[in-house]
Amino acid sequence: MILEVIATCAEDAVLAEAHGADRLELITAITEGGLTPGIGLVRQVVKSVKIPVHVMVRPHSRSFVYSEADIQTMEEEARAVEDAGAAGIVFGALTEERQIDEVALARILAAAGGMNVTFHRAFDELQDLSEGLRTLLKYPQVTRVLTSGGPLPAPQATSEIRQLVELAHGSSLVILAGYGLTLETVDRFITDTQVTEVHFGSDIRFGGKGLSPIDPDRLSALSSRLKLY
Repeated sequence: MILEVIATCAEDAVLAEAHGADRLELITAITEGGLTPGIGLVRQVVKSVKIPVHVMVRPHSRSFVYSEADIQTMEEEARAVEDAGAAGIVFGALTEERQIDEVALARILAAAGGMNVTFHRAFDELQDLSEGLRTLLKYPQVTRVLTSGGPLPAPQATSEIRQLVELAHGSSLVILAGYGLTLETVDRFITDTQVTEVHFGSDIRFGGKGLSPIDPDRLSALSSRLKLY
C-alpha cells in the first residue's frame, strides 16, 4: 500500500518522510484544493527528501477549464518542475462539457518530459467517470488518477471507486484514492475498494485542519496500519 501525503512546505516534507509517507504531493493554497508551489520550494523539498515528490501544476482555483494563457503557464511550470528534479506533476483539465480536455492534456504531457503524471481531482467533476478513465488509459504517461469517486468524500463512494479500480486493472494506470479518508476508516475503505494507493491531507494534521502542521504521531499510526496491506 502506497501512502501519498500532501506537503505545503519543506518542514511538512521532511516530517512526512520521517513518519512513513511513501510519496509527497507538493502544493500551495491547500484551502483552495492546491495550486502550484513556488519553484524555490520545489527545489528545496527535492533536496530535502529521498521519496518521490509530485508537484501540483494548477495556475488558479477558478475552474479546471483553462485558457490558452493558462495552458502556456502550465507548460512552463511543468518544464521548471522537471528541471528542479521532481519525480512527477499533478495536473487536470476539463472542457466546458465536463470531459477531459485532451488538447491541454497532450500539451502538458509533452512538457512533462519523463516525469510521472497524476490526473488530479478535476476527474471527479467529469460527467462520466468511467468514460473519463477510458480516455486517460489512452495516455500511458498518465500513471495515476487521484479521485474520491465523484463529488462526495471517498468513503461515501466506495462502489464507484471499486468500479474504477476494476476498469484500470491490468493497465499501467493506478487509482489513487483521496479526500475524506481518515485513520479510523481507512481499513474498511481499502477492503471495500481494493485500492493500492491512498492520499492523505488534513486527517494527518493537528486538529484535522489543512493549515495545521503534520501530526507525527497520527501519521506514524497511519503508516504502520497501511504496512499490513
